[in-house]
Amino acid sequence: MNEYSKDREWSDQYIPAIQKIVGPHLLVPAPFEIDAKKATDLIVLRARDMMIACRVRRPAKDGERSYAERYPDQFTIRSHRDSGAETELAKIVDGWGDWMFYAHAAETVAAFEQWFLVNLHAWRAHMIRSRKIIRKGNQSNGDGTHFAWFDLRSFPPKPPILIASSHLVPARIAA
Repeated sequence: MNEYSKDREWSDQYIPAIQKIVGPHLLVPAPFEIDAKKATDLIVLRARDMMIACRVRRPAKDGERSYAERYPDQFTIRSHRDSGAETELAKIVDGWGDWMFYAHAAETVAAFEQWFLVNLHAWRAHMIRSRKIIRKGNQSNGDGTHFAWFDLRSFPPKPPILIASSHLVPARIAA
């Protein structure tokens, strides 16, 4: 089994938990007029396909502080593979993905220590308009993969970068 297959098998165990968190953000209550005339209580947020990227960070190893504890206001996107394979960052920059569910796995299987639901349209807008003020960087995982990290607190308030999160992200900080 190749590395991608092993990583995919591990991350797929979280799909049902992700669906429970993201699902409510895709449905909105119908306005009274539509409910009254068209027997509709809920409306899907958008009538087109929504593409949602998912990234779950592995839980801390015994005795280590978790990534969520060390980097509570950051999210990462795989930016490079030594193999040359296309990464999530390249795909997102190319316009793919509407939202990204980003979570830190808890030690309990299929549970999360914390999570963010990131608006990738807002991320792209900020990377074009406000790139210089956003706190970000690149780092190697030491396994042939590399990621870009972004500090949520450094993004301008409009358009909002977060759709939802498991915890309050502190107020904006200077870059």
